[in-house]
Amino acid sequence: MENVASYLAKFPEASQKRMQQIRALILEKAPEAQESISYGMPAYKTNGKPLIYFAAFKNHIGLYATPSGHSHFAEALSSYKQGKGSVQFPNEQPLPLDLIAEIIAFRVEENATKAK
Repeated sequence: MENVASYLAKFPEASQKRMQQIRALILEKAPEAQESISYGMPAYKTNGKPLIYFAAFKNHIGLYATPSGHSHFAEALSSYKQGKGSVQFPNEQPLPLDLIAEIIAFRVEENATKAK
């Protein structure tokens, strides 16, 4: 069964580095998160609920923070290509790590609130 380390290892070094930055932020902001592979990509859960996912593609890193994580940060994410519940960070641009950290923290709080 695939794990996150083996998922990351399948990609070019530059993509691996970008995904490792996101993974480190998730583990920092949600140390209790359960890490797995779901829908073929790294997936994280808190309080038994999906928290956030990410995946590498040829030209971007996709971040999936469920629709609420995207709608809450719609203005900050408006310069990026988006789908329902997803945002694409182009490989030729630096990752917006502060924004990603805010999204993770928002989702951690949201899952904690739902669990109460």
